[in-house]
Amino acid sequence: MSETAPTDPAPTDAALEQFQRWTHLMGRAQQLMLEFWAKQEAPSAANPDPMGMFATWQAMANAAVANPARVFEAQTALWNDSVKLWTAFLGGNLAEGPAAGAKDKRFASAAWRENPAFEFMRQSYLLSAQHIMDSVGALEGLDPHERSKAQFLTRQFVDAMSPSNFALTNPDVLAATLENKGENLIKGLENLLQDLENGRMRMVDESAFEVGRNVAVTPGKVVFENRMFQLIQYSPTTDEVFETPLLIFPPWINKFYILDLTAEKSFIRWAVDQGLTVFVVSWANPTEAHADVTLDTYVLEGQLVAIDKTIEATGAKAVNAIGYCVAGTTLAATLAYLAAKGEADKVSSATFFTAQVDFSEAGDLQIFVDDEQMANIEALSKDKGYLDGRYMATTFNLLRSNDLIWNYVVNNYMLGKDYLPFDLLYWNSDATNVPCAWHAGYLRDMYRDNKLVVPGGISIAGIPIDLTKVKTPAYIQAGREDHIAPAKSVYKLTHQFKGPMRFVLAGSGHIAGVVNPPASGKYQHWVSDAKTPPATLDDFVASATEVKGSWWPDWISWLSARSGKKVPARVPGTGRLKAIEDAPGRYVKARI
Repeated sequence: MSETAPTDPAPTDAALEQFQRWTHLMGRAQQLMLEFWAKQEAPSAANPDPMGMFATWQAMANAAVANPARVFEAQTALWNDSVKLWTAFLGGNLAEGPAAGAKDKRFASAAWRENPAFEFMRQSYLLSAQHIMDSVGALEGLDPHERSKAQFLTRQFVDAMSPSNFALTNPDVLAATLENKGENLIKGLENLLQDLENGRMRMVDESAFEVGRNVAVTPGKVVFENRMFQLIQYSPTTDEVFETPLLIFPPWINKFYILDLTAEKSFIRWAVDQGLTVFVVSWANPTEAHADVTLDTYVLEGQLVAIDKTIEATGAKAVNAIGYCVAGTTLAATLAYLAAKGEADKVSSATFFTAQVDFSEAGDLQIFVDDEQMANIEALSKDKGYLDGRYMATTFNLLRSNDLIWNYVVNNYMLGKDYLPFDLLYWNSDATNVPCAWHAGYLRDMYRDNKLVVPGGISIAGIPIDLTKVKTPAYIQAGREDHIAPAKSVYKLTHQFKGPMRFVLAGSGHIAGVVNPPASGKYQHWVSDAKTPPATLDDFVASATEVKGSWWPDWISWLSARSGKKVPARVPGTGRLKAIEDAPGRYVKARI
């Protein structure tokens, strides 16, 4: 009886299906990449170095060559720490390594420490990163702008090279790949391809939210609109309201519903519940039709019109205004313009959320306002008349690249995790365009030349303005950990206005420092009852009282004294301005 030669077993259906899926995905990836590059500008038209990295590296190299002794000192320090690390590794005692106690949430998983190879890799990276950043910070011969830019660009490089960002050097990714038989990488590739198609990195399950359905749902009516904004009046929840209405100017580089995410987090709903008649400006998402828009436009067709229409709708003599971020900067200009025209009484008080007027210490965003960056930004937007909001979003994400870029590369592209339904991240991904002319002028006149704090440095409708002429009572809020509008920069507003001022320093940053409802019990804030704000932020903190929880109750106590008597509640659309549509209106729903 003859024996039959053994044959290779047929592949299982699951293995065949996985192979086919990989083949399909790789083909799709290749096609998408070809299409992606085909859409890019020709090399002759593109800027090969949009951030001016080559010039920065050259300046760093020149500075290093000019002081070889310092370079040698830095190399020796790195060598000594590396020897210590190798000695600990070879001796099986990495717990005594020079970076053993370093805290970094990228390496929070126990898997990094359980395997000596990964623990060596972790410590080696952290040591190298620290020495590199220290060396750049110690370079001599760089001007302040060059130094800031060198540190920023080096940090981007150092963060990108973290072993946590690569599948073969991340133990969690390797473990997930073995456990899931590569399914996580397939899912991650699918996520990556979809993001390439969309032209942006997702951070959240965007299908879980819809503006007007489960975010931006506080009841109200749109009562006015023009090409710049829709004006929303919110429905009262109390029988009586303060006589002076509240008018909120959110930033137009984001959408207003950061102040109206959910009922529990909504500043707008909370303000309504305090007995305020609340109006909010919902800015139009710029298109080619807004190519002519400048600072003058946002003041004259934006804030001044909104102030007049709010007064018209309520019959009040004035408004209490809030300006958030760039809208706060513009509100300061609007107040100075009103003061110059003798119409300052239209605004009873002004509240500023994380708003800067003196940009001499404006933080990392200043690195984007040199001549190379300005030329690149104008090139990106000159043909359309506006700058794509996705560029702005990437710029802000770079300020916290580990949290807002690399975290999602690991979780979504390598671990293949499902996107979480998080309302704040949904808002963050709902980008807005910005008018080219306004943006260029803002970067040039504010960030680069700091003209707003120069009396007469800025003119509105041909009228020179001077912030020191503003006597409107002001409540100024800053975030202690704000990376967009640093607290010490925001504090400089207290040096400009001449009326009564109250400054509050909130825990957390640009968003969480503002959106912190009392019921959450989170964070803290610092206040002072000094009649005159101290000279510096450090002086303020030294003399201030720390209070647990939200600063909102402090603000409403301050505002109530400036809001007049109680009057019957005002129903949107029943006054001189009639209802156009339900809140949140059409403008906020326009997506890019």
